[in-house]
Amino acid sequence: MEAVRKRKSPPLGKRLWTPEDESYLTEKWGYASVPAIAKKLNRTENAVIVRARRLGLGAVLMAGGYVTLNQLLATVTGRERGNTYQRKSWVENRGLPVHRKKVRQCSFPVVYLEEFWKWAERNRSFLDFSKMEPLALGWEPSWVAEQRKKDYRACAIQRKDPWTADEDSRLKMLLSQHKYTWAELSEMLHRTTGAIQHRCRNLGIKDRPVKADNHGKSAVWNERDYAVLADGIRHGDSYMAIGQALGKSEKAVRGKVYTVYLTENADKVREYMGDGPWGAGAPEPKVKQAVHLSTTRTEVRKQLSYLAGLLRKRANDLGYDPYWQRFMCQHWDDFGGCSAGCANCDDCTEFRRIRPQYCARCGGTFYERKENRFCGACRTARKKKAQRHWCRVNHS
Repeated sequence: MEAVRKRKSPPLGKRLWTPEDESYLTEKWGYASVPAIAKKLNRTENAVIVRARRLGLGAVLMAGGYVTLNQLLATVTGRERGNTYQRKSWVENRGLPVHRKKVRQCSFPVVYLEEFWKWAERNRSFLDFSKMEPLALGWEPSWVAEQRKKDYRACAIQRKDPWTADEDSRLKMLLSQHKYTWAELSEMLHRTTGAIQHRCRNLGIKDRPVKADNHGKSAVWNERDYAVLADGIRHGDSYMAIGQALGKSEKAVRGKVYTVYLTENADKVREYMGDGPWGAGAPEPKVKQAVHLSTTRTEVRKQLSYLAGLLRKRANDLGYDPYWQRFMCQHWDDFGGCSAGCANCDDCTEFRRIRPQYCARCGGTFYERKENRFCGACRTARKKKAQRHWCRVNHS
């Protein structure tokens, strides 16, 4: 019998490509890595790359449902270079989801378009879609076209290009007349009030616009104004457009937003508010924030006035008003009255003068009913010193 020759299987790179193999390669090209495709098809990586070129599938980074981070920044901002600030602001500060795509020995940051559009909808007040060409990234959600129109109108009202020497001269001239408000300057210069404030600070201009009249009926916010403000923020309108709809300045709108939501970021306000009315989901202010809020100061004054009234009533109820010497007595308490139980200071036999104390820090004499090692001024100074030390240690 003749020896049966065993057929040798062809090498990995010599096997013929079947329609099923090409279909799998076309479907996974750009979505799965080249080594993963090669392992699935039992071929070498070079064979997969050569076949993809012959099929006209293009580069692997251009074939998936994603774009590189540099391509995305250039498409949205309209600039090929100089997007370092956007890279930090978008990714680190606002959480743009970025993935790593490995091609052979190189790794590239990529952004999936589906995730980008979800992120862009949450941050559409921050982005400027007027600089982005329609359908530059392929398919776009339905809200992008309307937001692009709003951004075009906002750019027509407010310029964002660098200041020129003529604009600086005009700004100085208008401020020197002392008769224009922030809103009027913003309308004449086509700049935001924030941009005008920064420019005045950068140029060292000491003149400021006149204050608007905030005491008339037009300055009072009603329920309709709050509804218009909430709808404008919810639909991605700029603060200037909302101010024009309300007949108020952009500065007034920003101040009202910050007073309630402790931020001027319209995207954060939209997230706080949701589908609720104005004021829904507002965060509680921290102590440092509450110090600068006029509503908090008004509430504190109200509570202090109420407390002062209670103390005056309590003092009148005690009936010690005619006896001035009670302030020199060790037994006197401003709220509880005489701790020795006397009702008439003139006939009191338990009178005991407050003893002088000596401060261990400054050596001064002070009078307090409670025993202390330091006077009031030194206690405050020691506290401030400890606070400054804490700031130095913690680099605050």
